[in-house]
Amino acid sequence: MSHPVVFLVDVDNTLLDNDAFQTDVRRHLEREFGAECRDRYWSIQEDLFAELGYRDYLGALQRYRVEHPQDIHLLSMSSFMVDYPFADLLYPRALEVLARFRSWGPTVILSDGDVVFQPRKVERSGLFAAVEGQVLIYIHKERSLDDVARRFPARHYVVVDDKIRILAAVKRMWGERVTTVLPRQGQYARDTALLASFPHPDLSVARIDDLLAYDLSDLVASGDAKPRNAQEAR
Repeated sequence: MSHPVVFLVDVDNTLLDNDAFQTDVRRHLEREFGAECRDRYWSIQEDLFAELGYRDYLGALQRYRVEHPQDIHLLSMSSFMVDYPFADLLYPRALEVLARFRSWGPTVILSDGDVVFQPRKVERSGLFAAVEGQVLIYIHKERSLDDVARRFPARHYVVVDDKIRILAAVKRMWGERVTTVLPRQGQYARDTALLASFPHPDLSVARIDDLLAYDLSDLVASGDAKPRNAQEAR
């Protein structure tokens, strides 16, 4: 069954403040294990990010542990990550945006990530429940659009993501069938050099909750999305 419109919404720095989580991880590592541990863990994290294309927090922790097999205290770090209160990092009114989308059509969490930590983040943040379990997590989601379309066929898609690289890839694949939306939140969406390297998205908003100022007809009008009230768009 094909739907008139399907909403595909990213997680990190789109619905929740992942930059804040990274800051908390660094602070916790320094407080519990020292600055040297913090720096080495993050170096491993960056290497994995370059290799995988997504943040593998638990994978980096495992690699660090291989380097320090006698550091039993390090095991507590996994609990800090797995039990982190991600609901506290949701952007204001992010759940309202999902509810608005769901009133218009199927709304799906579309994310990159590992097979353990990213689903845990989606669950603990309340996002899993907010979309009634309609969650897709790929290694590289921009390479999995055929699978997304097979699972959620639609005449039109609205994709909301903080990474302009992802939005550009989706636009190349789906063309006028998609409205690409960039919330200017987080480190990637504020990187002016990165933003200049890709075509403009169909719509850019300062914050995720700015989308509450748009009607469905605005969002499906690819490349010509306008708020109901310019004053509401902040």
